[in-house]
Amino acid sequence: MPRYSANLGFLWSALPLPQAIRAAKAAGFDAVECHWPYDTPADEVKAALHETGLKMLGLNTRRGDVAAGDNGLSALPGREAEARAAISEAITYAAAIGCGAVHVMAGKAPVTDASEAAFRANLAYAAEQAAPHGITILIEPLNRHDAPGYFLSNADQALAIIAAVGAPNLKLMFDCYHIQIQQGDVLRRLEAALPHVGHIQIAAVPDRGEPDQGELDYRWLLPRIDALGWSTPIGAEYRPRGGSVEEGLGWREG
Repeated sequence: MPRYSANLGFLWSALPLPQAIRAAKAAGFDAVECHWPYDTPADEVKAALHETGLKMLGLNTRRGDVAAGDNGLSALPGREAEARAAISEAITYAAAIGCGAVHVMAGKAPVTDASEAAFRANLAYAAEQAAPHGITILIEPLNRHDAPGYFLSNADQALAIIAAVGAPNLKLMFDCYHIQIQQGDVLRRLEAALPHVGHIQIAAVPDRGEPDQGELDYRWLLPRIDALGWSTPIGAEYRPRGGSVEEGLGWREG
């Protein structure tokens, strides 16, 4: 049976991060992941992980100046210093809490040679910095409806960049929600990409709620992902529809 990681960017997001980790443990999740943990001291997160026995699977690099519209920095030519500072910060934090992966956010940029060159160079830097810590670098395509203007929008583009950079610890974050909206044919795309996939996430399409309704039938898809031999907990990155996370957890029972 698949195992699941609670994405604390969406689940128990009103709680301080250490409390959210404890809530995920109490709810029976097998691991946790988060978006931007930097306002919480790393030692507090590490203590909560140790207390619960949960692993933090991943976290994101900072987005940049969100008020100015930034949604990542690493594909923005001319902002390499900011991008690499965010990468170094994320790797340092991840290493301090025993987190296994860092998602390097590309940002809003046109798909040009200059943007791709900046992204590749920053990813090579990230992979090199992360390798001594045993940390995987992830890149994630975001669909054009939720993230208009985002540089990385489909799995084929991501896989080509991974191949071009050529770092063994650079992998694809395969978010079934984003892939379904942008490209569809989720299972075949996952099968083809599987050797290069570092993490899988799920949510209902199109409302991004619990993965129990909508365009993707996870009752069909999840056993097939399991049959592919995927053993790492799958990230539950959805926005609960109801008043609490707990009341919507029936989807895990199949």
